[in-house]
Amino acid sequence: MSAAVVFLVRALLVMLFFPFSALDKTLNFSGAVGQAREVGLGRGLATGLILLGLTVEILMPLGILTGTADRLAAFVLAGYCGVTALLWKRFWVAGDFWAHGSSKGRDLFWDFLKNFALAGGFLLLTFGATAQGVARFVQHPFASSHPYTQGVDR
Repeated sequence: MSAAVVFLVRALLVMLFFPFSALDKTLNFSGAVGQAREVGLGRGLATGLILLGLTVEILMPLGILTGTADRLAAFVLAGYCGVTALLWKRFWVAGDFWAHGSSKGRDLFWDFLKNFALAGGFLLLTFGATAQGVARFVQHPFASSHPYTQGVDR
């Protein structure tokens, strides 16, 4: 696979976070904090989590795109997707999942599943497609997968 195709595939995987979600959090910071507070967080904790999320949404995609500690960056983004699904895509709280017609619960459910599907894609980048990938990641978590080199898939 050519380096351009690999870059494009990686860009498609991270573009939700950088630039779009990061830009949205930056331009509408108070709204993002308000949304974070909807799950019962105080202003200080909500602000801190949004700043942490903004950092993750900028730095981890850059790591994946450049190949710099890309496996660790993908692992962090997988965790980020899981945590945000559990904290802010709580379809079970809406109470209208089984209602006829439109439902906030079902809308959140699809967002919940999308977050975990993204996490799966990031874990595939982290570990690769073989059983040895987990051991390789644990032994060298900061190593690059060298995504733009020609030759055998790593």
